Amino acid sequence: MKSPSFADLSWSADGQPFSTQFGDVYFSRDSGLEETRHVFLQHNDLPQRWAALQPGSRFCIGETGFGTGLNFLCAWQLWDRVAPADARLHFVSTEKFPLSTDDLHRALALWPELQPWAEQLLAHYSDLAPGWQQFSLADGRVTLTLLVGDLLDSLPQLDASVDAWFLDGFAPAKNPDMWQPALYEQMARLSHQHTTVATFTSVGDVRRGLQAVGFAMHKVKGYGRKREMLAGVLQQPSGQQWSAPWYQRPAPPADRARTALVIGAGLAGCSTAFALARRGWQVTVIERHATPAAEASGNPQGILYTKLSPHQTPLSRFVQASYAYSLRLLNEVLEPGEDSWSACGVLQLSTDDKEAARHRQLGEQGYPPSFLHSVDAEQASALAGFGVQRAGLFFPGAGWASPPIFCQALLRHANIRLLTGSAVAQLEQGDGQWQALGANGQCIASGSIAVICSAADSRRFQQSSHLPLKSIRGQITHLPATDASLGLKTVLCAEGYISPARQGEHHLGASFRFDRLDTEPSPEENLSNLEILTSLSPALSTALRPEQYDPAQLTARAALRCTSPDYLPLIGPLTDADAFRADYAALAKDASRQPKTPASWYPGLYLNTAHGSRGLVTCPLSGELIAAWVEGEPLPLPRDLAEAVHPSRFLLRQLIRGQA
Repeated sequence: MKSPSFADLSWSADGQPFSTQFGDVYFSRDSGLEETRHVFLQHNDLPQRWAALQPGSRFCIGETGFGTGLNFLCAWQLWDRVAPADARLHFVSTEKFPLSTDDLHRALALWPELQPWAEQLLAHYSDLAPGWQQFSLADGRVTLTLLVGDLLDSLPQLDASVDAWFLDGFAPAKNPDMWQPALYEQMARLSHQHTTVATFTSVGDVRRGLQAVGFAMHKVKGYGRKREMLAGVLQQPSGQQWSAPWYQRPAPPADRARTALVIGAGLAGCSTAFALARRGWQVTVIERHATPAAEASGNPQGILYTKLSPHQTPLSRFVQASYAYSLRLLNEVLEPGEDSWSACGVLQLSTDDKEAARHRQLGEQGYPPSFLHSVDAEQASALAGFGVQRAGLFFPGAGWASPPIFCQALLRHANIRLLTGSAVAQLEQGDGQWQALGANGQCIASGSIAVICSAADSRRFQQSSHLPLKSIRGQITHLPATDASLGLKTVLCAEGYISPARQGEHHLGASFRFDRLDTEPSPEENLSNLEILTSLSPALSTALRPEQYDPAQLTARAALRCTSPDYLPLIGPLTDADAFRADYAALAKDASRQPKTPASWYPGLYLNTAHGSRGLVTCPLSGELIAAWVEGEPLPLPRDLAEAVHPSRFLLRQLIRGQA
């Protein structure tokens, strides 16, 4: 998938943006604010609907054409004024040609009235890479999901229930590729009875297209000099096509208390707890060790590593979406600094000619230069502050972070309670509550939902014992910085990595061993890590003088990562494995069958694990994905990616392959 280019703008004498790609204005030259309020807010009846919402309600808006974000900001402003304080707004918008960061700043400066909301958006916004971009705003009260790309590709992958549509975008005559029956069909699929729609246009083809999929449409007075526009409501929801029951959303338990258990206080558990807590859940995090981030999440420095594929594999797409969200969350909860994190950039050096060609291909795919760009060896050396001998990719916004400090920042949310030194032996459900039981059968804590975030140890619970999780040992080596090595300005990575100094130490690694499952540091792995240095940068190796150290005497840290057979994490609801095999046994003989039997979900039980060596990048968005499953929100990933990381995928594969 090629990245869309940025919007190509010209600016009028009075400072308003004009799309040269579509030959059209972004909003009314008379008053864009009042046009948005008239067309989209008033004719979706939002002031009245939002004022009547019950406490704790959710509302979802779908929009075609994010543009300058004016519609979003006007909706957010109204939401803050009339909706209950604990209600949550989810705004999903498509955009084929996103504005650059500079252009968005310039456009939003036109509306001083919206400055308090615009500043929050701009604090999170950067030049957008293709794919799905999740923004958590107003401490989680407002979520913006931007689908960057062609909407006829992205909307079919959206899993959401939309309450109101802003049918925007440039005029049908200027942008005929958007105003298509396929768009109206997707709008109907994503809507429910009484979903509303409003659009500035009154073109007959649009009205008839929306009527054909079940919307009752009528003409109403337009804004300003525009005589008419369209508004309507869905009266006849489209018939639902078959969808795999093992990937459908579990029905939420009725009238449940908003209390949650999270088992494990590593990056996955802390990210999950934070995502739920900012949605108003009271979360108890249970950790068997004396401190959070005591196992694989305990390394002093983790790398925001984003190894991508030009072929857009599921893993590559998942990592890319996760990387952008991880950076936003780090910026939100942690001040950068020598102890916490640094967006110093990551240089991903080519290991051979084949990888060099892959890097060049990625560099030519139209990614924003602020996301990634190709560099030759000379450019890489200038960026690193040390000579390197290979070309590669540079990720300017990436860097390193301290996972334990990141976890501590997430756990500081007022709705989170941490219980350390508490080992959970089993999970039991009764009376709508999950109980975490200790070895003696005593109840440690309870909640209406539970999320298992215990790496490979997640298999110790009966409900998750069928999962194909495996551990991989990894060791990092702590190398004392020298006066010369302090000049390293970026992370260097290839076969391994080395980070700029933190508290007087560089961290070098990491090993991958399948033959040991202990966590005792190994001199052999220290030696292997030291050998990485020369391949990354002979000049840096000279500055650090690794030959002066006895590998047996160097400080090191070993831990067990958890991974899965396809190297994707497992994130989502859990089903009863025995019931799954019985309910869908026919698939073993004919995988093309379309059974309709609902999956036998464990009510309120979820899993978030197997992030491997990528947890610093992938865990923050995984927490959002769990929260979306729990809350019935739009999923923050395309449906095919949400299924690619779904825990049920392995039961399905085993059944089809006759391995169940």
